[in-house]
Amino acid sequence: MLDAIDKELLRSVAELEGLPKGAYNIRKNGKLLAREVSANIEIVTNRDNTGIDIHIRPGTVNESVHIPVILSQADLFDVVTNNFFVGEDSDVTIIAGCGIHCGSDKPEGHAGVHEFHVGKNARVKYVEKHYATGSGNGKRTLNPVTKVFLDTGSHAEMELTQIGGVDEANRLNEATLAEKSSLLITERVMTDGSQTAVSKNTILLQGTDSTAELISRSVIKGDSRQDFYATLEARAKCYGHLECDAIVMDNGTNETIPALRSLHPEAELTHEAAIGKMANDQLVKLMTLGLEYDEAVNRIIQGFLK
Repeated sequence: MLDAIDKELLRSVAELEGLPKGAYNIRKNGKLLAREVSANIEIVTNRDNTGIDIHIRPGTVNESVHIPVILSQADLFDVVTNNFFVGEDSDVTIIAGCGIHCGSDKPEGHAGVHEFHVGKNARVKYVEKHYATGSGNGKRTLNPVTKVFLDTGSHAEMELTQIGGVDEANRLNEATLAEKSSLLITERVMTDGSQTAVSKNTILLQGTDSTAELISRSVIKGDSRQDFYATLEARAKCYGHLECDAIVMDNGTNETIPALRSLHPEAELTHEAAIGKMANDQLVKLMTLGLEYDEAVNRIIQGFLK
């Protein structure tokens, strides 16, 4: 069922050596490849056949669901819409991501629209990795959209990573937080060559005592460009923080624009932003310990992205 390319992509984006245990939905070249459900996690094709609906029963804990997408078909741009309904008092992990293998001069791409409805006092961890590889020179595009709606007392942790090989990415993240809910988004993006990546983020702190933190780590190498835009809007007594850091190497360029919008007198919003070169003293220290220059650079990048 899985060929060598499939296995490589699944290993890269979802850390899978084969079909996972528990609930999963694997999509290949725009079609369902494999699906499994569990007693507490239901996966069904949505009504308009554009993706899947995932229903997690209230009270479900210590379970996970894998929903990776893999592409290896030339001249295909796959668009999928997935909806997640996380029941009250549950605690689950969702592992997604998209891997592209390009073996020709034809473009390949994927746009995944993921919408999360997290019930009262529920907790969800969402891990999404994007990766592209292959000897072909066709354009590789990944355009993820993530929309999160948090009910009272719920919590979501989102790890969004672009680990290499993607020529163009347009990322959109939106979230709305109810009373006493909390959100942590960590986004890591690395570009090289002539690649481009744009990340647009809007977080609405709607409920009293809601909290949100958005952390961005960017590495821009070669002639690549990354732009990062983020807005925190507070409509209640709440706390929000933006942290945006970028390392620019070679001839890379970056624009970072954090925005704070307070519409309530007891809202507390903060931000930190930094763009700069790699610290020379760190390179020197690692090289004195025996690392070659390229090894030292890679070690610093990996530590920064963690």
